[in-house]
Amino acid sequence: MSSLFGQDVTLYQQFNGRFDFTFIGNTLNPMENTYQSQPDILSSSEASLNLTANDSIVKAYLYWAGSGTGDFDIKLNNISFQAERTFSHQRISSGLTLDYFSAFVDVTDYLSETGNGSYLFSDLDVSAFLAQHFMVKTNFAGWAIIIIYKNDDLPLNQINVYDGLQGVPQQIQITLSSLNVIDDIGAKIGFLAWEGDVGIAVNETLTINGSVLSNPPLNPANNAFNGTNSFTGSTNLYNMDLDVYDIQNNIQPGDSSAQIALTSGQDFVMINAVVTKLNSQVPDAVIEIDSYTLNCDSRFIIVDYTVYNLATATNPLPTATPIAIYANNILIGTTATTTVIEIGASESGTIVIQIPIEIEGEFTLTFVVDDIGNGTGIVSEIDETNNSDAIIIELIFSPETISIPDLYSCNEGLGRGTFDLTAHVEDFITNSPVAIAFYESENDAFLLQNQILNPTNYSIQPTPKTIYIRIENEDCFSIISFDLKTRNCPPTIFNFVSANNDGFNDNFFIDGLKDIFLNYELFVYNRWGVLLWIGRNNDPFWQGEVTERKSFQGSNAPEGTYYYVLELNDPDYLAPFVGYLYLTR
Repeated sequence: MSSLFGQDVTLYQQFNGRFDFTFIGNTLNPMENTYQSQPDILSSSEASLNLTANDSIVKAYLYWAGSGTGDFDIKLNNISFQAERTFSHQRISSGLTLDYFSAFVDVTDYLSETGNGSYLFSDLDVSAFLAQHFMVKTNFAGWAIIIIYKNDDLPLNQINVYDGLQGVPQQIQITLSSLNVIDDIGAKIGFLAWEGDVGIAVNETLTINGSVLSNPPLNPANNAFNGTNSFTGSTNLYNMDLDVYDIQNNIQPGDSSAQIALTSGQDFVMINAVVTKLNSQVPDAVIEIDSYTLNCDSRFIIVDYTVYNLATATNPLPTATPIAIYANNILIGTTATTTVIEIGASESGTIVIQIPIEIEGEFTLTFVVDDIGNGTGIVSEIDETNNSDAIIIELIFSPETISIPDLYSCNEGLGRGTFDLTAHVEDFITNSPVAIAFYESENDAFLLQNQILNPTNYSIQPTPKTIYIRIENEDCFSIISFDLKTRNCPPTIFNFVSANNDGFNDNFFIDGLKDIFLNYELFVYNRWGVLLWIGRNNDPFWQGEVTERKSFQGSNAPEGTYYYVLELNDPDYLAPFVGYLYLTR
């Protein structure tokens, strides 16, 4: 015996709030098929719904199933319904190819309007397949409604509805995903199953996370699917099961999945739906882009946004929930919430973002809450698909671009320079702007903060340094930049020395030399070309002494005219400075 085709049981819908679930339904088998002398099926059956006055229906899902390829038009209380989703299963048994089916329709509106009372199911026709299935005793039909209801007196729960059509023998594994177990108190699991037989209990076990589920005497550990209804206590739900189990000790806080395993050595059983109830308290964050401010010729945008924790949430949204910002799917910024956002509350924020240079013209700006910048969230939520908001923005650029060349100043030492910023830009900005201001960063220029207040005598160290100009026009503003640079200007040579220690012209002084040309060499010769003195950066200026002519070392040179050669050893000054100086005492 082998199963050929079916649909795995997977998550269909999730609910978070003060919710619980119940099942109603009934079989169309007049007795268990194992004991039938000839195949028979009922034309209808009924079941009663009895919710309390404080219970309100959130969802109601009608499932029906039977032998064969399917009948997908039925009636409930003589009102016609057509299947919205269908499932099928096929297997080979005793040389026969056998088909089974299940169907689904959402009857929430009808049950919400009708409320408590008796529900009659009818017009399911599987007669064409009864004789074939009777040969292997799998002729059956039945129906069930899974009801999710709300009650404000309930704790905060997560209800997961899984469906498909998986069958045994010999065994099946079902993974219940997307769980969010905060607390295991009151946890339970419900099964809608077809074709179980009370008299067949050969290696039949139902486990969750490796632990056997049972509910004796209704559902023994060795015969879980035996034609019973845990919600009513019925034992004559022939060849179908509506069973619910307490799983408080079988699942742990923090679990995100659970493993269901069903084995059967003989009894053919199909699982159609599984419903779990777990204590769950989670937020539901969404974000909206409220407004933005964009200026001409600027890649900076001021964006106002709001983060909401929807009223359907079951827990506050924690502080520091991350927010990622994308431009055409390129991450351009991150921020985070700054407070705890209660259920139904919100938090607004403002951020300045810079659009990267590779994006031109129109682009999509996207804000995503609960995103660390790579699509990964850190907060479990009711709905993980509603966390983003996007708008289309087009950058605005002036047709004419002003280009301002770099501004140079003499090096005052160690890269320091003094600049007249205002005079430099006057020749290049000719469109009569309303205002011009200078800043040390583009962000400051955009936000109108930390303006340079002395632009005509601006001293900076070190250079080079980029300066940003905010040019205000009547309709918009633009931000452009230029660089401040220093270069070594030629030194000023004073060629008169009166070495009398009166504090005036006591040495051969050269202005702009020592702090600028660190590798210079200065040579002094007498009129006959004899080298008398050599000076370098660490030496004092010449005061008329002789250091290089051995016969006169340590003596003072007499008054008269001398000659100098100044080697700056600078790539901008390859030729030496040569001249004369006069020494007196």
